[in-house]
Amino acid sequence: MKIFISQPMRNKSHANIEQEREKIVSRLKEEYGEIEIIDSVFPMIPGKRNSSLRYLAKSLELMCNADIVVFAQGYEYARGCKIEYECAVKYGLAVKIL
Repeated sequence: MKIFISQPMRNKSHANIEQEREKIVSRLKEEYGEIEIIDSVFPMIPGKRNSSLRYLAKSLELMCNADIVVFAQGYEYARGCKIEYECAVKYGLAVKIL
């Protein structure tokens, strides 16, 4: 089972993002057993115009390969996560909210 994780990242360090993601993955493994996490944590693009939009575009491309899209706590306050949620629902992907 391929899982895409949507989690808020704004104003968080890379280490904090990875730590939160590890907790999410652990919880998902308990629930689903063998899983494959689609890696959607990208290296920073320093100085690039509209870098947040670039990340979102990459995420949406990866998300279409998921069997289930998991939304982490606080997703409803993060603009990218909200867009990912809307796309997942509108395009009929399986959605799980943690």
